[in-house]
Amino acid sequence: MASRSPHTQETTRQLKEDLNHLSRTIEELVSATADDSRSNIKELRERAEKRLKETRERLEARGERIYDETREALHDHADICDRYVHENPWTSIGIGAAVGVVIGMLIGRR
Repeated sequence: MASRSPHTQETTRQLKEDLNHLSRTIEELVSATADDSRSNIKELRERAEKRLKETRERLEARGERIYDETREALHDHADICDRYVHENPWTSIGIGAAVGVVIGMLIGRR
């Protein structure tokens, strides 16, 4: 199993921290609701809304970043495969033929 990159570890750590902040604020809001102090509830509600908005924005940004990184990684793998095929055309043809024979045999058994 491949180890996670430092960037992925930092992203995971930041996400956990964001969710913990949001969770604590919501818990405070719930606790404050037991008191009937309207100004306290309003302040906590505003903080919860702010943290929710910040967390949502961070998650969206991270999602876009992960998508871009994945797309780049796939593009890199495609380049490696393309280079291998160009550098080893006969080996590539042999592999393709072998795969074709195996698939043909599996289909023929049905």
